[in-house]
Amino acid sequence: MQLTAAANGAPALADKVAFLSRPSAYDPAPGTVTLRETHMSWVFLAGERVYKLKKPVRFPYLDFSTLARREAACRAELRLNRRLAPDVYLDVVPLTLRDGALALGGDGPPVDWLVAMRRLDERFTLERLIEEGRVTASHLDRLAQTLAHFYRGAQPVFLSPAVHLADWRKAFDDNKRVLLDPRFGLPAGIVHDIDRMQRRFLDARGAAIAARLRQRRVIDGHGDLRPEHIFLGGRVSIIDCLEFNDRLRINDPFDEIAFLSLECERLGALWAGDYLWRRVKVLLRDGPADELFVFYRCHRAALRARLAIAHLYEEHPRTPDKWPRLCRAYLGMALRGARDLELMLRRPSGR
Repeated sequence: MQLTAAANGAPALADKVAFLSRPSAYDPAPGTVTLRETHMSWVFLAGERVYKLKKPVRFPYLDFSTLARREAACRAELRLNRRLAPDVYLDVVPLTLRDGALALGGDGPPVDWLVAMRRLDERFTLERLIEEGRVTASHLDRLAQTLAHFYRGAQPVFLSPAVHLADWRKAFDDNKRVLLDPRFGLPAGIVHDIDRMQRRFLDARGAAIAARLRQRRVIDGHGDLRPEHIFLGGRVSIIDCLEFNDRLRINDPFDEIAFLSLECERLGALWAGDYLWRRVKVLLRDGPADELFVFYRCHRAALRARLAIAHLYEEHPRTPDKWPRLCRAYLGMALRGARDLELMLRRPSGR
């Protein structure tokens, strides 16, 4: 295989992807290799194994631009994801180069690093179970037990309440800046209404968020609790936590549950998200008031709207038609949450 050297003399990314797409790159060789591209990685489904190669990219929230940074990110991914999927994340494997030939795990100098995983059955993701109408209360009970156990053992994180509340306001500013970009043609009135209610709630109920910090309820969590990351066949396994930015994993557990609830609703299973929230609240015995959970959901919806439409800032975005539709769906959920918050603020605090 003829390699094309990148500017630093290492093989080009295209050559690495081409090599890892061949069954002969693996031992034992699978019948086929299925290639998937994500925003940050190339993923190779090779028989009973999955290998993830991080792209040499740099964004405001992550930096994979050097070999050392990619290795560090792979090792962090292995360590952090073993908390919720200990038998799935197997190793960090070098991609090496010797005598002009690439090898997976060879004895030449590393030119990149991959996370090796056990392949899971995608028929049993929570996303697939919801889409096919197969999700049951029994599935959700097992998931709630797993999450409650994880959150009980997760490391509490101390943050200054003032800094934490300032972070919320910065997030509102970032959402508003992107969602009101005239290039996207989003409904400005809806964006302003959502932003106004979120700020009103934070001004009126900021003490409730600060109390969660003082009670050491803010932890180093998963950070990206989506239905496609949750596998419910056999042992519950939850993959793909946010390894690349520690700050994005620091959350109230019920902020993460609010995100999962939101995603269940987006997939058409509002009842499942509500069931999980109520069940985990009982299991942890320390859940916040309903209005704070609604605030978390409203914020997550606005954040997801922003992240969706921000794909169009890329020079060559993948599936460009997808992001405006998805953004508007999230804005609709955020607006419903904002209206609920408006009603809740008329009642005494905490109800």
